[in-house]
Amino acid sequence: MMEQMTQAAVVPTHAPDAAKATFSHTNERAVMTPPVPSSIQKDPKRANNWKTLPADQLTDQDVQAMPDSEYMSDLQLAYFRRKLSLLKADMLANAGETTEHLREDTVVVPDPADRATIEEEHALELRTRDRERKLLKKIEQAIARIDSGDYGYCEETGEPIGVGRLMARPTASLSLEAQQRRELKQKMFGD
Repeated sequence: MMEQMTQAAVVPTHAPDAAKATFSHTNERAVMTPPVPSSIQKDPKRANNWKTLPADQLTDQDVQAMPDSEYMSDLQLAYFRRKLSLLKADMLANAGETTEHLREDTVVVPDPADRATIEEEHALELRTRDRERKLLKKIEQAIARIDSGDYGYCEETGEPIGVGRLMARPTASLSLEAQQRRELKQKMFGD
């Protein structure tokens, strides 16, 4: 009976360690393995649209169809400035709506459950606006990088970030590889 208790006590202590080791090993491998680069599909029908259209009429597909030699040309910079400015204006409009919404919902509600629901909705909305406030700062920094001529290039390596990444995240200041390295360091060593 003593042997069974000893074995039972030993097994649980080793099983979680094995699970942790397996989990962290798998997790590190997934982070360290760079994704397979996918080439941007350039639409041949849009190949010359960028030559005739002004920056405010260009679409994402037109900019992606531009040749690599036009990377961060005046036209692309104007396109991304417009994209960032529209994003900034949208966020500022949302912030104004939040202020009005919070003022309207300050009515005293006698039911505690209803009041809790309203407070939770307000907290969620305020968290969203806080994230947008931080993003607004990044948008302003990206516009400043456009003005200085550094937009589209990695802050750490100086390599091009890539049109596809900038389409997905116009505020990106690091290439995909540099961002992955930074996230891995943060994961390993904390903030």
